[in-house]
Amino acid sequence: MTEMTLVKAINEGLRRAMADDPKVLVMGEDIGRLGGVFRITDGLLDEFGAARVVDTPLAEAGIMGTAVGLAYRGYRPVVEIQFDGFVYPAFDQIVCQVAKLHYRTRGNVKMPITIRIPWAGGVGAAEHHSESPEAYFVHTSGLRVIAVSNPQDAYVMLRQAIASDDPVVYFEPKRLYHQKGEVDLDVDLADAPPMGLARVAREGGDVTLLTYGSQVMTALDAAIAAEDEGVSIEVIDLRSLSPVDYRTVTASVRKTGRVVVTHEAAKEAGMGAELVASVTERCFHYLEAPPQRVTGHDIPYPPAKLEKYHIPDLDRILDAVDRVLDKPNSLTGLEEWRTAETGRAGVGGGVL
Repeated sequence: MTEMTLVKAINEGLRRAMADDPKVLVMGEDIGRLGGVFRITDGLLDEFGAARVVDTPLAEAGIMGTAVGLAYRGYRPVVEIQFDGFVYPAFDQIVCQVAKLHYRTRGNVKMPITIRIPWAGGVGAAEHHSESPEAYFVHTSGLRVIAVSNPQDAYVMLRQAIASDDPVVYFEPKRLYHQKGEVDLDVDLADAPPMGLARVAREGGDVTLLTYGSQVMTALDAAIAAEDEGVSIEVIDLRSLSPVDYRTVTASVRKTGRVVVTHEAAKEAGMGAELVASVTERCFHYLEAPPQRVTGHDIPYPPAKLEKYHIPDLDRILDAVDRVLDKPNSLTGLEEWRTAETGRAGVGGGVL
């Protein structure tokens, strides 16, 4: 086991995948000599050369279109979208080509493309640099969507994504890039948990807290804080957003009878809505209280000085936990209605 940051774990995952398979190449803006804006591809150009570490023009649609052509020719391209908000120019290629070609050709054409996206906020970035677009891709059939939360998963799941014949959207939480953790660089992928499997990050018996990405860290902090008040929270790190491991999710909810979902993306039609609907369908007779969502507000991502009010924090999560436990200090009645109406007006919202 080696201690390393999330950035270094992703770098090692790329290096190992490229060393193991000459058909793997990486491409994106400034990923060569610069090593990417987050230095994730640092050193790969010197090791593998410009034919496999490709600096591209600033044209996301062109990057994705080139990746489709490479996949047609048997390569396994790993595309870096420099920032989450830059993925939208490539959206047509991803949704209309990458996600559909395997189905359209009755399985004759595979699209083993991994789309790496530095994702979400918490780093004081400018506009278009702190988006949470996961719901768009989860809604798109034909794509796998995963979100990592720690260095070990970042390393293993990247290698699994690259080895997969399915196109994979791989979300990397920028807020955790410098978080350190133990990584087993010699792990056998055959022995590692499949990338579609959720992880019980912390066991508990009173409330199930579902989350992913950088919110896993906040959820674990909330579970520790709740323990001081005698509340036992089970934290589930989804890891895979499409498909979702509902076997692990429902086993937890049926045990606790109460569920809270938290994510940084907006509440309206977000990942939390799908999770709540699916959990309710599968666990209705086990639920002791209505599921709760703790999300970002239904607004464009705010300026850096205001993002701490947008990203769900420990207090907002614990308030939702109080509500599913029917504690008296939770938002109720008129306060709850006012909060919901404020969100619909586009000023606040995303806290229910």
